[in-house]
Amino acid sequence: MTTRVKICCISSENEARMAIAAGASALGLVGAMPSGPGIIGDEQIAAIARTAPPAVSTFLLTSETDASGIINHVQRVQTNTVQIVDRVPVSVYTAIRKALPSTKIVQVVHVINEASVEEALSVAPFVDALLLDSGNPNLPTKELGGTGRVHDWRFSRRIREQTLVPVFLAGGLSPDNARAAIEAVEPFGLDLCSGVRTNGHLDALKLEKFFHAARA
Repeated sequence: MTTRVKICCISSENEARMAIAAGASALGLVGAMPSGPGIIGDEQIAAIARTAPPAVSTFLLTSETDASGIINHVQRVQTNTVQIVDRVPVSVYTAIRKALPSTKIVQVVHVINEASVEEALSVAPFVDALLLDSGNPNLPTKELGGTGRVHDWRFSRRIREQTLVPVFLAGGLSPDNARAAIEAVEPFGLDLCSGVRTNGHLDALKLEKFFHAARA
């Protein structure tokens, strides 16, 4: 099975076209966050989402944690997927399903320790996919993604083996470790931001190298 690739922190329609041309099957569009790179306004997210072809998923990264906030955010930008980057109660998933039945729900789990495995397995039955990242929501200023750090893939492997929903792997991925990540975790997809950028801008050469490594 070909490993899907989601390019995150897309900041413009031009970057979206570059990512899609390189082989991305999903685009990550970052809404307001307490920290991290790639944040753009809702109008820009909506504009990029409108240009994406049907086969490409558009992920809204939202730091909202209550159901109404998440639902309103998705309705403003009209992406086909919502990526929830912080912990939320199970009731939030139920409310999203009711209000937005065609929107896919992806829950981020920041892989820190053994408790992260339990967290992932507890939410998996309520979402369409898990995304395993390297942030830390327990800090005074929450890290909810975009850290550029690699976490312990052994925990991610265990999550992937024990859950039935697709798993995306994120955190410090680059052309240099893409193949190792795939072999270590065997995820449904890889998700990256800084690993294919130079001075904050999407780099066509790094994109080419990453996809070559991922598909080797």
